[in-house]
Amino acid sequence: MNGTIDPPPLPSPPAAEEPIRLTIVATNDLHGWVHPRTTVLRRGVEVEEGGLAAFGGYLRILRQENPGGVLLLDGGDLFQGTLAANITEGEVVIDAYNHLGYTAAALGNHEFDYGPVGPQAIAGDPGSDPFGALKARLKQARFPILAVNLYEAHSGARPAWLPNDGTAMVEAKGLKIGILGLITPSTPTTTNPVNISTLRFGSLIPETLAAAKRLRERGADLVIGVAHAGGRCTRHGDPTDLSSCDLENGEIFELLRELPAGVVDAMVAGHTHSEIAHFVNGIPVVETRGLGRWFATLELTVDPKTRKVLPQHTVIGRNVAICARVDARANTCDPRALRGSQPQWAPATFRGRRVVVDEELERLIAPALTRVAEQQRRRLGLQVPSTMRREYEGESVLGSFLADSLRHMENADVALLNSGGLRADLPAGELEYGAFHAVFPFDNTVATITVTGEELRRLLHVAYGARKGVFQVSGLRVTLSRCPGQARLRGVTLSDGRAIDPDKRYRVVLPDFLARGGDGFGPVLSSLPPGRVDFGASRVLNLRDSLVQWWQKRGAPLVAPSLGRIQFSDGGCNRAEPSSRR
Repeated sequence: MNGTIDPPPLPSPPAAEEPIRLTIVATNDLHGWVHPRTTVLRRGVEVEEGGLAAFGGYLRILRQENPGGVLLLDGGDLFQGTLAANITEGEVVIDAYNHLGYTAAALGNHEFDYGPVGPQAIAGDPGSDPFGALKARLKQARFPILAVNLYEAHSGARPAWLPNDGTAMVEAKGLKIGILGLITPSTPTTTNPVNISTLRFGSLIPETLAAAKRLRERGADLVIGVAHAGGRCTRHGDPTDLSSCDLENGEIFELLRELPAGVVDAMVAGHTHSEIAHFVNGIPVVETRGLGRWFATLELTVDPKTRKVLPQHTVIGRNVAICARVDARANTCDPRALRGSQPQWAPATFRGRRVVVDEELERLIAPALTRVAEQQRRRLGLQVPSTMRREYEGESVLGSFLADSLRHMENADVALLNSGGLRADLPAGELEYGAFHAVFPFDNTVATITVTGEELRRLLHVAYGARKGVFQVSGLRVTLSRCPGQARLRGVTLSDGRAIDPDKRYRVVLPDFLARGGDGFGPVLSSLPPGRVDFGASRVLNLRDSLVQWWQKRGAPLVAPSLGRIQFSDGGCNRAEPSSRR
């Protein structure tokens, strides 16, 4: 035969492995909002937003889209803010997070707020454990709550009651993923200092470098951070555009800008309640506005051979509003977008699928909600003629009203309130206890200090210089500067225009959180003799309930004051502040 023989067929090349897709679902700053927030519109229409049962519906869709590839992470501050959380000392939150299957969470500053187990918020008695309530929650959680930068102050060792070293290792789709947690070093000024006086909080940058190195040495393919530290951005359309972000004052920006390439692959932030959805130094970072009403997503694509993230395929998801139902026309449950309208309700959808509320989770948290319902709806016999709103970066009607109330209640010369302590507006109508608890969720006591005029000035410089919002005042007129790089406090007088006498003593009323050194007050107040500071520990009622009782005794409507006690000045930005206005 003269025929030719065909060569054997070449073997087919092995099929290329598909890239590995990971979905990070991020939340932060829940502050106890396991249940939806209800807002009543003008026509009596109730609008519900948020809630973990509704969030469970969104989470189910994401897990169906990427089976085995979803990491559910939280940026901290799980507790403190609602009656449901406070009455159970966070137990209802951990129950819900266990049910949702959280992968890990950062330890937040407000996780220390409850102090010992029981009604006392601080460890005032010998033998009481300032970490008692937190220890109970750490034991209850079926997910790690992390902070690598937390130490005993006296020894430098990790606290023995922490169940981990601040890191965790999990597996997803064949990848080993290291998770490290961080807590803001400002924690001593953002929770009651008494409860954390034995602790030290390390710097973010070196702690992140060291923890990431440990995780890589243990075989982590990816390292993801969960940080109770954040920042602020005002524009979010382009994730590479950082021009609207406060890069100089945001802890998370400072951290990420200093990290070398490859240290961490993604970051979930928290603490500042501000949306972030950006790349910082090539690292994708997300943060939501919190309170159980939003979540964010990060889609990471990993090369199956190199086991490294393919950054060109990373997708940062903007904050998603959590709604069980939406107005069919506006496609939202945000009450701000629905004011003046008559909503036409329809089930919420997400990525083309209907959001189905997690009924099992609703049943799980129902007993806790039943416990607080009676307190929330308790009518106080007080009328609020018009809604009083809060304002973090300026004088607010609500802040001025509450500061005035405190000053008159205590017959003090001055009242000071930190804007961060006011967590909701005071609604118009007959006041219910739950509504006022939402305004003042913290169990502070009424504290008083006696200071000279010079000490008062120093205290005000600290209050406004820390740029933690604008402190609300009564008994004073304050002028603040908007000039960058200069002292913020331009001038201060008494409310009648008289100058503050540097040698005269003034009685100041304020929450014990501030009197104990919170929000940076420590250096000034620590120099005062003990006899000039009264933390209010012997009082039967806390600050919130004291105000309610005082209003009830007066029997008058809660009328909003006029504004004008805090002024801003833009002039003289190129000149040094006059020494006479220290």
